[in-house]
Amino acid sequence: MGQTLDSQEIETVFRILAEHMPGRTRGAKGPKGQPDAFRSCISCMLSAQSLDRNTAKAAHQLFALAQTPEEMLELDDRAIAAAIKPCGLYNVKTRNIRKFCETLIAEHGGRVPDTREGLLGLPGIGRKCADIVLSFTFGKDVIAVDTHVHRVCNRIGLTNAKLADATARQLEARAPEWALRDGHFWLIQFGKRVCTARAPKCEKCPVSGHCKWLAKQEAS
Repeated sequence: MGQTLDSQEIETVFRILAEHMPGRTRGAKGPKGQPDAFRSCISCMLSAQSLDRNTAKAAHQLFALAQTPEEMLELDDRAIAAAIKPCGLYNVKTRNIRKFCETLIAEHGGRVPDTREGLLGLPGIGRKCADIVLSFTFGKDVIAVDTHVHRVCNRIGLTNAKLADATARQLEARAPEWALRDGHFWLIQFGKRVCTARAPKCEKCPVSGHCKWLAKQEAS
């Protein structure tokens, strides 16, 4: 992995991103536009190794059958698996959904907890999903790390991590507090518009003067 920027450079990069990228909008909702924390968690679980359009189709079909953990447990595994088949890995995801609902009812009275610790204690919920739900659904100041955010942070030098969970931990420790609320939105839009996976648009990049990856390319 590459080097990381120092704290002053990290502050500068976030200020530049804040000037050039849109932040959190009033209409920002839970993952895949779901209206509540329960459906946001389930949608996150469905999205694993799935295209957005397939996740959306699976979620729509599943929530047409059940919208609460109690209703979900009334369905048999075949009904859940058939509904979520478009998103792939449907047998594994069916088991995770059932365990998630059982634990949610047994330990939280059916209410999704609004803390990272509480969310991570639920079957099928990892750091990425927990932070996405915290940020989008509960409006917490958290930088959720998806594929785009992970790539951008480690390419620029905001973090130095091979895995997304480690990127999230480093961001939480290194990002300025004022950037936590909108950081996810700046970074994900930057990753989609400028710092793309293939052929990043370095000539148009507002933070190119601070990018560790670009500096290394120019030096080689």
